[in-house]
Amino acid sequence: MSSTELRVSKIKEGTVIDHISGGYALDVVKILGITGKENRVMTIAINVPSKSLKVKDIVKIEGRAVKPREVNRIALIAPHATINIVRNYKVVKKLEVKLPKVIEEIIKCANPSCISNSNEPVSSKFYMEKKDPLLLSCHYCGSILEKSDVLSQF
Repeated sequence: MSSTELRVSKIKEGTVIDHISGGYALDVVKILGITGKENRVMTIAINVPSKSLKVKDIVKIEGRAVKPREVNRIALIAPHATINIVRNYKVVKKLEVKLPKVIEEIIKCANPSCISNSNEPVSSKFYMEKKDPLLLSCHYCGSILEKSDVLSQF
């Protein structure tokens, strides 16, 4: 093994989230509701050299599968992420996150006066204006949300 080679142990069962934008692994962990007090092995690699992204983060979680709603939230902050489902040390399923053109009920509008933040029976709805860097526009009031606005909600 060379001195520049990265060695991270394999997991037997669980999820590996790879190609997270550099510096956002802890946000992904927060989205998953992981505090570190769970009784499971987890590896977090931050700012690892990457050919395609320059730097990337990786999160490996033993004994934990991600839910579809969590995948959609991860897509908002890590649009290039891949999610690998591992069984018996082998990747059995590989998913690329996809940020839909319309995002509903995942996040709230940052505008407190928006009808989606009132007591009206209206669900939040956004249109993706730009994927990277993230820009979303509210269907109801037109407010623009950036990645930092989304991160503040998790």
